[in-house]
Amino acid sequence: MIDRYMPGDLAEIWSEENMFRTWLLVELETCRVLAEKGWIPREAMDVIERKAAFSVPRIREIESVTHHDLIAFTTSVAEHVGPESRYIHWGLTSTDVVDTARAVQLLQASARILEAMDALADAIRARALEHRRTLMMGRTHGVHAEITTFGLKLAVWYDEMRRNRERMRRAAETMAVGKLSGAVGTFAHLDPDVEARVCERLGLVPAPVSTQTLQRDRHAEYVSAIAIAGSSLDKFATEIRHLQRTEVREAEEPFASGQKGSSAMPHKRNPVKCEQVSGLSRLLRGYSVTALENVALWHERDISHSSAERVILPDATSVLCYMLRAMTRIVSGLVVHPDRMLKNIGLTRGLAYSGQLLLDLTRKGVLREEAYRWVQRCAMKVWDEDRDFFEVLAGDPDITRVLDAEEVRAVVNPDLQLRNVDAVFARVFDGAEQGR
Repeated sequence: MIDRYMPGDLAEIWSEENMFRTWLLVELETCRVLAEKGWIPREAMDVIERKAAFSVPRIREIESVTHHDLIAFTTSVAEHVGPESRYIHWGLTSTDVVDTARAVQLLQASARILEAMDALADAIRARALEHRRTLMMGRTHGVHAEITTFGLKLAVWYDEMRRNRERMRRAAETMAVGKLSGAVGTFAHLDPDVEARVCERLGLVPAPVSTQTLQRDRHAEYVSAIAIAGSSLDKFATEIRHLQRTEVREAEEPFASGQKGSSAMPHKRNPVKCEQVSGLSRLLRGYSVTALENVALWHERDISHSSAERVILPDATSVLCYMLRAMTRIVSGLVVHPDRMLKNIGLTRGLAYSGQLLLDLTRKGVLREEAYRWVQRCAMKVWDEDRDFFEVLAGDPDITRVLDAEEVRAVVNPDLQLRNVDAVFARVFDGAEQGR
């Protein structure tokens, strides 16, 4: 991933140095278990512990000849250790080390992602509670529907982020698996007990069964969870982008002092960070397709997945972490315009209350189909003739025969439509801390 979208802590996790460091950790933990079982002499183990190291430039130099990065790595380690290196990588195959080490790196990356998800959820929660009764127009199909609150919109996001966090936690758990079962997964050279003990020390669980590789449905689940979380962020960003349109201008992402919106038009305040989030989410969905393609490998192993995973796993985790942190800053600094929201409610001149009027007519005994026909007839006049809804209602003989003027005006009451908002908030937030 380019530096622009690579957080520093994720760059460290996925650095070449950390990859080799984690490979060495797997090798050393295996040696330690073998020494405890008496398979490696104590004197040899002391030398390995003292001297085990590697040189990244030397690994690159060796790989240019061997065209095999794991062999280049073990050769570099052997050059540091000396004759006792014959015990390193004993009974292992390359993928034992690579897959297990990658699971450790994914554990590290997952911890950062879950922290970032928590921070975003906290930011959304704070703004939702702040705007729990900030009235705004709800829209369906992009058209004004009925009144809602900005806080309720954010409560939906908060609940979705809780699901994303749980989905990510489960996927990370599924991915926290190692294997040291050998060339085709038969434990021909090491006992399953060695695998179990090494995995425990690395914070992993042993795969119940494996071939030469961990099975890639695990990776597909993990990257799919990342893609789903990214799609949620895309949803949030798209909503903000719509609300920031000049014709709407109900909310806008923060605009920093000194920030410029356009090289040609000095007045511009564009939703560039939200657009960035939307664009990066497309990458994540693409990575999930690649991860799914990687599930089908030939027999006990091929390496068609390997080159792709070198890209998609560092990139997917890093980009999601970047997006989560960016969206946290956007939500925390989001500029909300309640007065504009109220003004926009009035744009359709009362049509937002047509549903309440329909219900009031049915309460008076009018058949729903007939009441719907009356109200729609009046609503269409508002659209077509640019008139006030209640002015049209006052002149409709069917409606005025059933409801008097005071009863018609009584439908203009957001509290009727929002009387259960507090109950929804209680359902979403009262149990939230327990869920976290």
